[in-house]
Amino acid sequence: MSNIVILGGGYGGLTLVNELIEDKLPSDVRIQLVDRMPFQGLKTEYYALAAGTSSDLDIRVEYPKHHQLEIVYGEVTGISPADRSITFAGRDPLSYDYLVLALGCTDAYHGIPGAAEFACSIQSLAGTRRTYQMLNNTAPYGQVSIIGGGLSGVEVAAELRESRPDLNIRIVDRGPSVMSGFPGKLQSFVADWFREHNVEMLSHITTTSIGEGVIHTATGDIASDVTVWTAGIQPVELIQRLEYAKDNAGRLVVNEYHEMPDAPNVFVIGDCSSQPFSPSAQLAQAQGKQVAHVLSARVHGKGIHLPKIKLRGTLGSLGKKSGFGIMGHTPIMGRVPRMLKSGVLWKSRRHFG
Repeated sequence: MSNIVILGGGYGGLTLVNELIEDKLPSDVRIQLVDRMPFQGLKTEYYALAAGTSSDLDIRVEYPKHHQLEIVYGEVTGISPADRSITFAGRDPLSYDYLVLALGCTDAYHGIPGAAEFACSIQSLAGTRRTYQMLNNTAPYGQVSIIGGGLSGVEVAAELRESRPDLNIRIVDRGPSVMSGFPGKLQSFVADWFREHNVEMLSHITTTSIGEGVIHTATGDIASDVTVWTAGIQPVELIQRLEYAKDNAGRLVVNEYHEMPDAPNVFVIGDCSSQPFSPSAQLAQAQGKQVAHVLSARVHGKGIHLPKIKLRGTLGSLGKKSGFGIMGHTPIMGRVPRMLKSGVLWKSRRHFG
């Protein structure tokens, strides 16, 4: 019997599970999917849950049911590739023949004092639920500050503006503009949307620390009733503790099969994996499909050939009626990218990738 253990039921882990089930593995192969929750939370939609425009139920995807699949609930506390075992808090260890690490990411606070204590998060479902409560309990005319003007910060700010037109909303960013990593035309489109919808944008701001009701910066203090952190991510703490080769972002180095060179039969996908792309749900899904091919070939004793991963692009929302994106090298703006993102969400909810 071969036992495949997958840690994490997010975009990469769930894609891998579905692909393995479709591959019709030999009857003596068992798949164990380990997660803290009994469903996948669609992380790319956490901004809408935080803003109150989508419910918790809207962003859930049920795990599949299959006679070779077992869902294991628990908090992983350790991984031992030497012993091929996984330890948990409050339950017996698991052993594996093949292990896939798909544990995702957490906030990177860059050593800023008070950020973890006083800023809200949208990196976990539990954290996003708390952020929803903070934002939606804020009194009219309260001040919400979003630190980070990248994709996540922009989506939170825009969605919150539509949800709570009574609030004062600002984006605080150390760069020159919102979406500074995207083409200038797209940056201007997003900035114009925010100006039209009375969202303040503060650029070239270096945050030095965060306290209760205040953001301390290099140029002075900024009052803030609620502060949301969207200014960086890093692999989860369990991955940080593993003493294997990592890149400068702390992600585990893998070979062409998404396998750790110094830990045979241990694969890494998603935000924990060192890749020549920025972390994204699309990348995690592409890796999940490829690792499924590798595992299927190995249990069947076949050869493996993996094509290079090609990503389709990036899509973002500005509320429910507008959006932006990059398809290939072409910026797209307005209703079309928003409709495309809605279509991607529809497919994700139905396991269509």
